Amino acid sequence: MSATLIPRRRAQMNRALKQSFFLFIGFIITSQQVLTKGYLYEVDHHIVNMKHYRITGLASHLLLAMDDLGLRWFTATVLLISAAVIGWRFKSFRPFNLSLLALLSLNLIVGCSKLIFGRSKPRLHFDELHVGGLSYPSGHAANALISWGLLAYIIYRYTKRAPFNGVNFTWVVVLFTTAVCTASLIRNTHWLSDLIGGLFLGGSILVAIIAVDRYFPSKKQPS
Repeated sequence: MSATLIPRRRAQMNRALKQSFFLFIGFIITSQQVLTKGYLYEVDHHIVNMKHYRITGLASHLLLAMDDLGLRWFTATVLLISAAVIGWRFKSFRPFNLSLLALLSLNLIVGCSKLIFGRSKPRLHFDELHVGGLSYPSGHAANALISWGLLAYIIYRYTKRAPFNGVNFTWVVVLFTTAVCTASLIRNTHWLSDLIGGLFLGGSILVAIIAVDRYFPSKKQPS
């Protein structure tokens, strides 16, 4: 690797670490709102208490499909297979290794957070912590952001030929993650603060993974 790339990678790593830290602070603030029943907690209940119309037919299937974009087994399968194909094509284990690291971090950190808070889901019509619930933070929101976000990053960094050639798929990540959060609110499967907390925590993990990738050099990565 060219010596001129090392300062650039170090700068990218430092920027990613700072972003990861501030995103985690966002998760801490959201958690504080949940724990102290602050303003965001009140917004949660205002949304849940709004009149919900029964959604059936094609609209119901569409909402379920949107929600499935954050389903762990589905996104993990897509991410791992895509990373393996990209790694095989460009003769690098890095994409697959990053995907494994991201999925392990997701399950460990988000899973432990769910157990610590133990928040009940809105469909149960009560909001309590430490009752064995798994609502906060939203695993669907965190999973969608991490899985689709990392896949977009791998495509951007590790594909140097057609049809991708370093294409930026950030807009796809935003679209999919927004769809998952919208479906969760409409289907009443998560409180709004669950989704916000999941996005902050998932974003923090994703950017930390990118920082790891920037820290360790790779000859298969162009820059």
